[in-house]
Amino acid sequence: MNTLFYSALIGLLIFEFLHVYFIMPMPGSQTIDSIDLAYFLHAYRWMFRIALSGAIVWGSVSAFSIKHKWIPVLVMLLVAGVTYVFNFRMSADHMFLQAEDISFASITENSLLGSRLVIGVDINGEAKAYPIEYLAYHHQVQDSIGGKAAIITYCSVCRTGRVYAPYVNGKYEKFRLVGMDHYNAMFEDATTGSWWRQATGEAVTGILKGASLPDIESTQMTVDKFFELHPNGKVMLPDPSFTNTYDSSARFERGKSLDRLTRTDTASWQDKSWVVGIRIGDVYKAYDWNELKTQRVINDNVNGISIVLALSADGQSFVAFEKPPSQIFSLQRDTLFADGVPYNFSGASVSGPSVSLRKIKAYQEFWHSWKTFHPATLRHGS
Repeated sequence: MNTLFYSALIGLLIFEFLHVYFIMPMPGSQTIDSIDLAYFLHAYRWMFRIALSGAIVWGSVSAFSIKHKWIPVLVMLLVAGVTYVFNFRMSADHMFLQAEDISFASITENSLLGSRLVIGVDINGEAKAYPIEYLAYHHQVQDSIGGKAAIITYCSVCRTGRVYAPYVNGKYEKFRLVGMDHYNAMFEDATTGSWWRQATGEAVTGILKGASLPDIESTQMTVDKFFELHPNGKVMLPDPSFTNTYDSSARFERGKSLDRLTRTDTASWQDKSWVVGIRIGDVYKAYDWNELKTQRVINDNVNGISIVLALSADGQSFVAFEKPPSQIFSLQRDTLFADGVPYNFSGASVSGPSVSLRKIKAYQEFWHSWKTFHPATLRHGS
């Protein structure tokens, strides 16, 4: 019976460790394809716990019959402590809490530095900006823009900002941060408990595996650029409850983070170097950030579609548009020119009535993330 008692305690300890190991950034955990195993452990966690706890109780009679009763007590306290740490200290939604006070400021009320990065969203004429400084901690903000529900997400380990419509099978859904897979944040929906990948909006395990959230167009830019393009827009304010947790120094945004998960490689095409990823149809293509910084405008063709990718003079705001095959765009300050027609960073002509450029979704991302989730991606310049 002593064997049963201690074996069950060790089994519970191993289970609680593995339950967290596969979905948190621990050595080796993010480089293996373990998502289905991780979900199995999570889905049946209470069955494991009840069975192992029953074995512990069954074997406790013999275990506590010894002279030194402090030994089984100490072992039980150790396992209980580890269980508490794994479930209430190391779980993702306990480490990164959701914003409770979501409010916004206009251009005249804004106090955020103009160089800070935001994820800008414009729906039905209403424009809102969500600072990466806040998103990198919260990982998600559920909001309404232009009368449409939206979930604005960010994963600092992949440097991925994405916006989705939080509807599953036509029903509004809420999500919680549950962990990560291949270094990308995962969310769990409240209805089915399926797990969704932040970088793609796809359910990667659970009964909804293979489903996708509708994505919403967004643009990464500075606060100044956002208000230049959307003077009536609003920028999200910090939640006072989390002021001390935000990256107020902007080290991550500027690529100066020293953390092993969020640091930046300055050389091109390294795991932690930056790229801009574009998808047209079923074709994905990545553009080196260093090249974009040097050239500032890149004319290219992706899947038979001519595009132009441009970087603002601020060195941070970028956009991509579809263009006529015959046109070659140039960039003067922050104005795009083609055949003498000037366009701003919204793609609108600034010299009178003209056809606006159609925006193409483009995302800044760590190279390791883009190539992991788009393994067939093309590389510009190669």
